[in-house]
Amino acid sequence: MAGKLIIFSAPSGAGKSTIVQHLLTKNLGLEFSVSATSRQPRGVEKHGVDYYYLSAEEFRKRIDNKEFIEFEEVYKDLYYGTLRSEINRVSDKGNNIIFDVDVVGGLNIKRQFGDNSLAIFIAPPSVDELLKRLNNRGTDTPEMIAQRVAKAEHEMSFASQFDVVVVNDNLQKAKIEVEGLIHEFLNK
Repeated sequence: MAGKLIIFSAPSGAGKSTIVQHLLTKNLGLEFSVSATSRQPRGVEKHGVDYYYLSAEEFRKRIDNKEFIEFEEVYKDLYYGTLRSEINRVSDKGNNIIFDVDVVGGLNIKRQFGDNSLAIFIAPPSVDELLKRLNNRGTDTPEMIAQRVAKAEHEMSFASQFDVVVVNDNLQKAKIEVEGLIHEFLNK
């Protein structure tokens, strides 16, 4: 594989996607690995840009065909995963790959790629702040927000298994901290 892998994981609403989007505007030689999901697009999300949107049936078929390097059924019939073809697409160009994946997926990628990867966990300052962020985002139903908060408490228990934990209590500070970590990792 030509490039290095930068893995971002966090509970939903912790700010990882915002940080990843910021990093993609910097001259770091990073290219986004588009994940696959069986959920419906939110807002202006586009197939092949934000996610590869697959039906649950198609997702399961691709699992059976061993097309994923990692996947998880996050909730009943709600899958997320990283297609092997996506890793090949980015690495064949010689770019470093940046991932925005769930906690289990992030740890699975880290286990497979070891020292060629940097796994960063973005933590919210508190569960209460996370709830506030999810409500303010306005993209999920109250039931989905309740599920996400319950899951977040579980996901926080995995933070210590990541290479580094960045607490996003100030977005600008978190962006600067993460940029420094990536510069250091890429220049090793």
